[in-house]
Amino acid sequence: MKVAKKTEYGLRAMVCLALSGGQKQAVALPVVAQAEQIPEQFLDQIFAKLRRAGFVKSVRGVNGGYLLSRPPEEISIGELVRVLEGSLSPIGCVTEENSDPGDFCGRFSACHTRNVWLRVMNAITHALDSLTLAEVMHDDVEVRQVLQIDSVSP
Repeated sequence: MKVAKKTEYGLRAMVCLALSGGQKQAVALPVVAQAEQIPEQFLDQIFAKLRRAGFVKSVRGVNGGYLLSRPPEEISIGELVRVLEGSLSPIGCVTEENSDPGDFCGRFSACHTRNVWLRVMNAITHALDSLTLAEVMHDDVEVRQVLQIDSVSP
């Protein structure tokens, strides 16, 4: 699965928003854009989508900006990714929607490799749905530990 810039930026911006103001204080879009080095116009489009989906609220005025509409503990990373990215399906015959897999490929009922893609989608879905925004914003584990990379001595 390749993640679009919109999803990468959206997740980074949501973490920034959660750390900066959360549900208590609105944060101006230019502040988030500068902190995360995201083009402001692109971020504006992303936040419009997040607002329509109910993840953020906009506040007008001098102290305006955006704030979370729910506590970070109640925001699933899987939900966020699906709103920004769309389906988590790696291939059309295993879409999350209730569409007919036969529309993608006529071999779906006899295809042994379809189970591979189902397992991939289920693993990705489970991994993303099991994380909350709160966990991500407090995750200070080094990348080397997450990737289980041991330091190699020459």
